[in-house]
Amino acid sequence: MASNPAFEKPKPWAQIATLLVDVATGRKPADLVVRNGRWVNVHSGEIIPGTDLAIAGGRFAYCGPNAAHAIGEGTKVVDAGGRYLVPGLCDGHMHVESGMVTVTEFCRAVIPHGTTSMFVDPHEIANVLGLDGVRLMHDEAMAMPINVHVQMPSCVPSAPGLEHAGAALSVADVAEAMTWPNIIGLGEVMNFPGVIANNEVMAGEIAETVRAGKVVGGHYASPDLGPSFHGYVAGGPEDDHEGTRAEDAIARVRQGMKAMLRLGSAWYDVAAQIKAVTEQGIDPRNFILCTDDSHSGTLVHEGHMDRVVRHAIAQGLKPVTAIQMATINTAEHFRLGREIGSITPGRQADFLIVADLPTLKIDEVYARGVKLAKDGKLVAEIPAYDYPKQAKNTVRLGKRLKVADFDIVAPKGANEVRARVIGVIENQAPTRALEADLSVENGLVAMDRANDVCQIALVERHRGTGAVTNAFVSGFGYVKDCAMASTVAHDSHHMIVVGTNKADMAMAANRLGEIGGGVVLISEGKDLALVEMPIAGLMSDERAEIVAQKADRLTRAMRDMGCSLNNAYMQHSLLALVVIPELRISDVGLVDVTTFQKVDLFL
Repeated sequence: MASNPAFEKPKPWAQIATLLVDVATGRKPADLVVRNGRWVNVHSGEIIPGTDLAIAGGRFAYCGPNAAHAIGEGTKVVDAGGRYLVPGLCDGHMHVESGMVTVTEFCRAVIPHGTTSMFVDPHEIANVLGLDGVRLMHDEAMAMPINVHVQMPSCVPSAPGLEHAGAALSVADVAEAMTWPNIIGLGEVMNFPGVIANNEVMAGEIAETVRAGKVVGGHYASPDLGPSFHGYVAGGPEDDHEGTRAEDAIARVRQGMKAMLRLGSAWYDVAAQIKAVTEQGIDPRNFILCTDDSHSGTLVHEGHMDRVVRHAIAQGLKPVTAIQMATINTAEHFRLGREIGSITPGRQADFLIVADLPTLKIDEVYARGVKLAKDGKLVAEIPAYDYPKQAKNTVRLGKRLKVADFDIVAPKGANEVRARVIGVIENQAPTRALEADLSVENGLVAMDRANDVCQIALVERHRGTGAVTNAFVSGFGYVKDCAMASTVAHDSHHMIVVGTNKADMAMAANRLGEIGGGVVLISEGKDLALVEMPIAGLMSDERAEIVAQKADRLTRAMRDMGCSLNNAYMQHSLLALVVIPELRISDVGLVDVTTFQKVDLFL
């Protein structure tokens, strides 16, 4: 798809510096002048009233009092009317695929909420389509009217030997990607044991990134802040979003990392960690706000980075400090402080006109000097983006699954077993390693619905082996016969099926095999909700608003089945994430992520 000329990135500063000087001094007219605003200056931490902005060539030329000298015959003038002028918001770490939509649709959803820059890690599509999938998203990102910078996925598969994804990336792949124009760095290095052990692949990927002068993203998913943590930091990662406690944030900042605090659809890690600033006085310059994973329903109904900033303010941060954590701190971390993150001369003209600062009520959104949204609605047309055929039809089950594929055979002669159970923790990515005594009926281990123990299955979907791994999970609260299947299963993206009824589990798995991927909830043989995601089995090819409606239907249906978890779909999708403790499922079996060892289902 050809890019829209109106959305092209501004020319490099060096090519238009003389124009900016001419506009700033009044020798040439600006393209756009915004008058009478309150300038939220993220460099000085001030709010400066009576400020005008003069913009030329998609960049700020003048920021100060009375820009009448920059107004000419062709200049468009906007009156801010005393409202706040805020830099466009930056999401320092996120995955587009978690929104169930393409990069284009994600942008359409978040632009009205003030996001003008995103740093995306496409390791979901990489686990299905490899380097080709990364390139597809890289190229789509470059066609957007906002800044969508791409981090090269570092861990595909995320835990070699403990899972088998649909593809694998090498040090050579990372080296190649570092030459692409829109690669900003290396995505979250999830294989932290590999870094600590000086694994050749991890060390090689980090070295290639550093040689390219780009940023190494971190992912230290362990509460251990002893020698292992110090070894991980010494291995090169420069930020981390996996902290859940104030001491996690403090430890990272003290070691020279950026502490990324996330508020996604199901990860609520800001409130605890922000106390490092509000209560313990740690310098906020090294804190960055991000979302990590945002569901389409969250984007459409609640917001994106504006939601995170509002939440941070509600935890006691000064509004300007919270905005710094979502603008200049992020930009400078990714070596882009001269391009984005502030309203200052030479930077891209990404800014918001905001009626109220603490609630971040956004009236207008501009990116590169072009108005994209007003009053919560897009005013710019962003064409749909077509993915090629090779990005679809990726769900290969190898056979039609039967009820018997979900049987869990008990040890011979047992009337009861003690089994390991994956325990879901609401609003957090980690799980608990639980145990339960389960009865045996006709040689098969039964679920314990009265105590919220239902069945989970991982269905291999990349190579058509027909393999099914069965185990148990607790925390969803289902009270009716039902099953939910999803081809989104971080990070290997096999199919995850959770259910209280094996017939529904088989039907749900087969349904996704028929349509090429997505998420479906079935009860007593009937579809209650379905979100089709034919692109790599991860993303819909429909508009974000339509996907959000279908996702809302899914949420309501899950609640009708008894599940009261906040954003239970997100919890479901992480049950195969074998890099976050404590207990997960993969295509090789149950994995104890505290020891990175496969463990038996029965104790």
